[in-house]
Amino acid sequence: MLIGVLGVAAALAAGHLVAAFIDPNASPFLAVGNAAIDLTPSWLKEFAVSSFGTADKLVLLTGMAVFLLVVAGVAGLLSRRNPIPGAALAVVLGGAAIVAVFSRSDLGQLATLAPLASLVAGVMTFRRLHAAALRVQAAGNAPDSVDSLGHDRRTFLLGSVGVAAGAGVAGLAGQLIGTRVDVEGSRAMVTQRLARYRDQATAPGADFAQDGTPTYLTSNDNFYRIDTALSVPRLRAEDWSLRIHGLVDRELTLTFDDVMDMDLITRTVTMTCVSDEVGGPYISTAPFTGVLLRDLLAKAGVKPGADQVFSTSVDGYTAGSPLEVIMDKGSNAMLAVGMNGEALPPEHGFPVRLVVPGLYGYVSATKWVTDIELTTFAAKTQYWVPRGYSAKAPIKTESRIDSPRGQSSVPAGKVTVAGIAWAQTKGIAKVELQMDGGQWQEADLATQPTKEAWRMWRHSFDVRPGTHTVVVRATDATGYTQTADLADPVPDGATGLHSVVFTAA
Repeated sequence: MLIGVLGVAAALAAGHLVAAFIDPNASPFLAVGNAAIDLTPSWLKEFAVSSFGTADKLVLLTGMAVFLLVVAGVAGLLSRRNPIPGAALAVVLGGAAIVAVFSRSDLGQLATLAPLASLVAGVMTFRRLHAAALRVQAAGNAPDSVDSLGHDRRTFLLGSVGVAAGAGVAGLAGQLIGTRVDVEGSRAMVTQRLARYRDQATAPGADFAQDGTPTYLTSNDNFYRIDTALSVPRLRAEDWSLRIHGLVDRELTLTFDDVMDMDLITRTVTMTCVSDEVGGPYISTAPFTGVLLRDLLAKAGVKPGADQVFSTSVDGYTAGSPLEVIMDKGSNAMLAVGMNGEALPPEHGFPVRLVVPGLYGYVSATKWVTDIELTTFAAKTQYWVPRGYSAKAPIKTESRIDSPRGQSSVPAGKVTVAGIAWAQTKGIAKVELQMDGGQWQEADLATQPTKEAWRMWRHSFDVRPGTHTVVVRATDATGYTQTADLADPVPDGATGLHSVVFTAA
């Protein structure tokens, strides 16, 4: 079992070290993990997000590590007489990593050197340790072989310790080399250049945080993160460029300085994940700074027939946004470089991302974007569509109760119910509450600085001791009242009315 585990450890460490010089995503462990994400069916993806939230990637990696340990241990046991089972495992795992790396659109052929290094290191380590173990066994069975047994056992133990130490050093070196890009230094430079956009004053009365709603603006640390990246891409602003091509009159290639020299705007936008269940947490609001996408596309000149803005991340993720939404005169869809008055955090897309208000994130919020192609929905299919999601995904009018919390206990008497409602680009016109199946009652609304962000609400009830149920519904500025019909996040966002059960005592 020890030999099997050490063989796998050596394989992963060697691959991780080689990948550090090519592309961190070529690391066999990460490549297989990314492949697992790509192959995950939508129902399992939604289960992972709803069950583990933003820790879903940590759970995946931990599960993979445990699986490898178990398989390696079993392979070692099966190899007690012959090294073939263990060597076969190394070949299978190495082959799987090669396929995973080769299938990645963001990795070139050179990246296969990392899983090849894993395969060679795994096979050689296992066979050498296995041969040393057989010598220990043979010496132990031979007559008058005490000295030989001790010598062979020491050789085996020293070899095992050496492999473990070497794997640790190689893995650590790979991690340090792979993260050597000075992203924080680059971010500091960008933040300094964005100093004049740092005014984040919120309009008075934009939230009811004292009554339990979120603050109107979400800090970068608390902003939700749902994406497919197992490792956050590390890209400096100085090295970034964006290609705009496809159905355009002239192809453009922009550097980060080119973007910063344009007319930048700051707009407060509420972003929502399509995986958000009714009453879920995957919604946040921040002021984003960037350049209007329609201005960029106007420079390129959009040809007739184009209807999709197809964006690609540096790690190969793709999204498709409706062109008509981006080109609308009232749209604040942007190529964003700042968030909450500073450079984008790495996990939120530094150096540049897309932000298209009014659309769920999977079709509108490509992080680490490096390529934009003007095309059609018929010609190109973005990442999530083959996995069961809709090609176009406008955010639905929804609302959520934040206070009181479900299953909480509050003093009987006056109880203030508070929460949020959202209908990005439309705005919220009315929020109503129903207590214990009674009449719908209209809530007080906070000020609404922009229709592209959420709106806070609150309403007070006099409640008697006992268990109570409160339900909320919102009506947007078009007159549409959110439906009570339940729908899952797949294919284009959940629906239903959020309710909370609490106890008054």
